Formats: sequence, structure tokens, C-alpha cells
Amino acid sequence: MQQGLFAGTQGRHQPLAARMRPRSLSDYVGQEHLVGEGKPLHAAVVEEQLHSMILWGPPGVGKTTFAQLLAEQASVHFATLSAVLSGVKDIREAVQAAKYRRDTTGQDTLLFVDEVHRFNKSQQDAFLPHIEDGTVVFIGATTENPSFELNSALLSRTRVYVLKDLTDNDLERLIRRALDADEGLQGSIRVPRELIEAMARAADGDARRALNILEVAADLAEPDEEGVAQVTEDVLQRVLQSSLRRFDKGGDVFYDQISALHKSIRGSDPDASLYWMCRMLDGGCDPLYIARRLVRVASEDIGNADPRALSLAMEAWEVQERLGSPEGELSLSQAVTYLAMAPKSIGVYRAFNECMAWVSKDRDHPVPEHLRNAPTQLMKDQGYGAQYRYAHDEPEAFAAGESYMPEALAGKRFYNPEPRGLEKKLAEKREYLDRLNRESDHQRYPLTKKS
Repeated sequence: MQQGLFAGTQGRHQPLAARMRPRSLSDYVGQEHLVGEGKPLHAAVVEEQLHSMILWGPPGVGKTTFAQLLAEQASVHFATLSAVLSGVKDIREAVQAAKYRRDTTGQDTLLFVDEVHRFNKSQQDAFLPHIEDGTVVFIGATTENPSFELNSALLSRTRVYVLKDLTDNDLERLIRRALDADEGLQGSIRVPRELIEAMARAADGDARRALNILEVAADLAEPDEEGVAQVTEDVLQRVLQSSLRRFDKGGDVFYDQISALHKSIRGSDPDASLYWMCRMLDGGCDPLYIARRLVRVASEDIGNADPRALSLAMEAWEVQERLGSPEGELSLSQAVTYLAMAPKSIGVYRAFNECMAWVSKDRDHPVPEHLRNAPTQLMKDQGYGAQYRYAHDEPEAFAAGESYMPEALAGKRFYNPEPRGLEKKLAEKREYLDRLNRESDHQRYPLTKKS
């Protein structure tokens, strides 16, 4: 068996997270939906059923660790590449080494590629023939959605498994194991139960962060009379003050939180809307980005049900630009809660999308002559602008029976106001105008029979 990355992990000079890497599936924390008894990856480890796969999940949830466990259990060589530091040359060298190893020793190779989404198309394609002919068992780790970041050819040759954030209970278990293990901090530090729970919460689902917090706290803790370091609440606060939240501005966490904010506003939940906005701000999101999103929400999900929503969103954006933080963020909070509580309508959003789809597929109808501009006598002689009825000269400033659509589209409707908020009034107004059109003796095109 090759001496993989598990070898020599007893040395206290290594980071705690490295020392605490599990050596068997029973030590593996979290991902019960994948590695639990009878689950998809349990057999891959226990029965040594190697296959190429993509492990998709946030940082610190055990992607690298699982790949190492699989190699260790199956007695294959564990080779690794980082897409951040490697290129096609490195891929070729890793494949050549795998071929040589198989030809000379008969040992297979598990090639683990960290952050595989950072490889471009040609680099990803370089793996394909070697996955197909079995030169390597390929395991790619990614924090990004494989559907968007990986080639379809690579995805078709692998199975995708989704790893989830570790729960607080998972992290507490991991921290306690580190406190009790020989290779961990056994006997050298004491941590009260409530502070273990606080560490787990602060780690935000990330095992590596949890162990790093514990390790730094151990370094800062003062020994008691027995010479055992005691982690206090003050020590933990000092550690956590320098611990940044996980918020990948270009990754799935970022877009998931944006989605949660938008859907919470759409769902008329001001508390959840405010929570997700604050989560994004706490994680380092640009407030101006949030402001732009709120303008989109105001038009897409509220529209004419409450036109004030768009004005308020624009004003909050302007306050953020002019005053910055924290005054601007308070205005964003006002906009978020107002938008959440405003009546909802996608009437305008639906009408715009439907009209754009129609226009993109339909022929280009000419502008009806009565709507054309006639700045020259020649145009007037051609009939441009003739028979146009000036609405302000008509009763109620409405030219009943007039049409402003091309004749082929007379009566076509895109915008249908919804019965909520101000748009309910607009629906009533439209119904009234439609009736005037139907009853008019001056219909330009025969739309319907007069009632």
C-alpha cells in the first residue's frame, strides 16, 4: 500500500486539520446522505468500487478527505493536482506516471483534481481519454456548479455527488474528537461545552475552519495551576474577531444568497428578506450590487401593483451611492422591507417577456399610416398621419375605437393587469376602456361586435 497523505500525520508540527484527517470511513464526519450505510459512496469505499466522480460542495466539507479515504481503502496510489497551479503539461506528467506505475507495479492511480472548475475546456478535455481507458480513476473537487463550469464531455464520464455543509452537531463531534485524540490536543487543553458549541456555530459548516478556530484558541489559552490550557469566552472572542465569514463573491454561495433574498421578497417575508440581505453584507457583498438587485425585484415582482416600490428602490440606491455605509445600508433595509410587504404582480414582467418573444418570431409589420410622422408635404400626400385622432380632442381624452397596433395584430393583448394593489385599479380602467372601444361607432379595425 502506498504511503499516502495519511502517513506521518502524528507529528504535532502539522496543522490540527491535517492531523485530524480520518483514516477510516467510521471517522469521517458528515455527508450521511452519501457515505452512510447503504448510501451511494459507502459501497465505493467499503467494497472498493472505484469510479470517476465529481465531488461538488462548499469548502471544508470533506472532498479531499473522501478521495484520500477511497485511495487508502482500495490500496491505489493517490496523486493530486491543483487546477490553480497546474496546466496541460502537469496533466500529461500525472497520466504518464500513472501508466508507468500500472505497467511496472500493477498499481492503479486515483487522480484527485482540486478546484477542477478552474481548468479551461482544453485542460478538462485532456483527461477524457485517460478516464475512458482506465489509466486513472478521476475525482474532481469543485465548489462551483458543475453544470455551468465543467464540460458536458467530462460530466458524461463521471458521477456527480453533492456534499453539504456540515451541521453544528457534526462540527461539535469533530471538535471533541480533536480534544480527545492522541494526534489532536489530548490532555493539553480544556474547552467548556458552551464554547465548543460556539466554535461549531462560528465555523459555518466548514470542518477545516472549526479545527483552525480550535487550534488558534489553544495557542492563545493560558494554562491553569495544573498546566492545562483553558479556553475562555474572552479567548474565543479574540479568535473569532479575525475569522471572516464564508462568502465567495463569484461562487455558488453568493448566487444562492441572492436567490434567497429575491425569493424572500417575492414571498412577502420581510424578516427573511432582511436576514439574507444582512448575511450578504456581513459576508462582504457590495451594497451597490444589492441595490441593483432591488431595482430588478421592484419591476419584476411588484411592477404596477405598487409603482412606488421602484421609486423607493432607486432612492435607496442613490442614498447608498451618496452616503455609503452605514447610512446607505439603512436605506437598503427600508427598501427591502417595503418591497417584501408590497402587493405583488408579474403582469409587467410577463407582458414584456411575451411581447419580446412575439416580436422576435413575428414578421416586421409596417407602422400604420395614421400613426406615421409626416414632416414633409410628400409624406402628407402619401397619407402619412391622415385620419389620426388626437386623443385630447376626444371625450375623456380617449379616442374610442382607435387602434395603435398594426392591423394584423389588432386586438392582440400582452399586458393583463393583476387584481392586486394599484394594478387592480388599472385592470378596472382597462376593462372600462375596452368597453368604450367595443361600443364605439368609429372602430378603425373590427375588433369585436359592439355590445
